[in-house]
Amino acid sequence: MSVFETTYTVIASDIDELNHVNNVVYLRWIQNIANLHWTQLKQDEDTSAYVWVVIRHEIDYIGQALLGDSIVAKTWVGETGGIRSIRHVEFYKNNKPIVKAKTTFCLVNAKTFKPTRITDQILMMLAPK
Repeated sequence: MSVFETTYTVIASDIDELNHVNNVVYLRWIQNIANLHWTQLKQDEDTSAYVWVVIRHEIDYIGQALLGDSIVAKTWVGETGGIRSIRHVEFYKNNKPIVKAKTTFCLVNAKTFKPTRITDQILMMLAPK
C-alpha cells in the first residue's frame, strides 16, 4: 500500500459555530489530498481523456480539530476495478485518528462524461509501489 501524506493547519475559516473544524472542511481536504495524490501517481502520464468523479463519501468523525491544530492527512487507494476506485483518507491530530473517510470515485470519459472502465494504464498507476 502506497500512502501519501500532507499536513493542514486549522485556520479561522475552517472553524464552525461549535468551535471545531466544520465537516465541509474535511470534504474539501479529502478532495484536495486525493488530487495531490493523483497528480503524484500519474506523474508524466497523459490521463487527459479521463476524469475522476465522486459518487460516494463515507465519513466517521472520531475526534475534533481546533483552531491552530496541525492535522496530518494520509490517503491510499483501495479496491479498484471496473469503473470504480475506493480511496481511503485518515486525519490525525497528535498521532491519534480524528476522522476516517472512504470515498468511491468513478472514472468517466472527459468528453462524454460517461462512466468508463479503468484502463490497465491507470491500474498500473494506482498499484502499490
